[in-house]
Amino acid sequence: MGKLALAAKITHVPSMYLSEMPGQHEGCRQAAIDGHREIGRRCSELGVDTIVVFDTHWLVNSGYHVNCAAEFEGIYTSNELPHFIKNMPYAYSGNPELGHLLAEAATEAGVRTLAHDSTTLALEYGTLVPMRYMNQDKQFKVVSVSALCTVHNLEDSHRLGAAMRKAVEEHYDGTVAFFASGSLSHRFAQNGVANEFLHKVWSPFLKTMDDAVVDMWCRGDWKTFCAMLPEYAEKCHGEGFMHDTAMLLGALGGADYTGKAEVITPYFGSSGTGQINVILPV
Repeated sequence: MGKLALAAKITHVPSMYLSEMPGQHEGCRQAAIDGHREIGRRCSELGVDTIVVFDTHWLVNSGYHVNCAAEFEGIYTSNELPHFIKNMPYAYSGNPELGHLLAEAATEAGVRTLAHDSTTLALEYGTLVPMRYMNQDKQFKVVSVSALCTVHNLEDSHRLGAAMRKAVEEHYDGTVAFFASGSLSHRFAQNGVANEFLHKVWSPFLKTMDDAVVDMWCRGDWKTFCAMLPEYAEKCHGEGFMHDTAMLLGALGGADYTGKAEVITPYFGSSGTGQINVILPV
């Protein structure tokens, strides 16, 4: 019935919002912003009605969760980096029907997942930053999935992603995009030297590992990447323990996936972390 039309691994660095502001950092993340706008344009071209974001800023300590309220509206300030994102307004429509379908399918696949539609849960900035640039005209509905999973297995996140794609294709009457919103390596710059690392990765080791991973993705060597993902997530400080990436790969076929990544925004360093926007062919 339904269709997964587009899949992507995307950045959500808060310096994108800072990049809009007059001052010394104005324009510093224009390439990432332009990449988001291009991904949004492609979603529109493909007839996407809802974007599902695997959000590595939504921390959960038990189960998996889907935020599928009918409407999202507020003014957001980051508790982590209030000097980067402050008083950012947002307003998007949600998709309760799809959210419940996704949660039910994951639970049936053995991964307990709860959908929340009657809720005061706000969206996190792993969803809000991309939507600011991809969804400026609010043409897409938004569903957010918890992906900062503190006591969870990557294998379960992989199964969740596979189940959610199946739910879209078998039970949803519409067209959907799945985004893994999170970094590659995610070792923030040490306090006191953050300004020196605004455009850098924390260490040569992390940069080398990230470069190798991007090369695997572009060559379609997902067997190697999937085999190393647990160790890469641990040793390279993967954001959200890289549950977002496991979810996305679950939806695409995991180690059997053969698609070659299309780089939309080339890899860049941000406050010590490694970032990219890439589309993974469905």
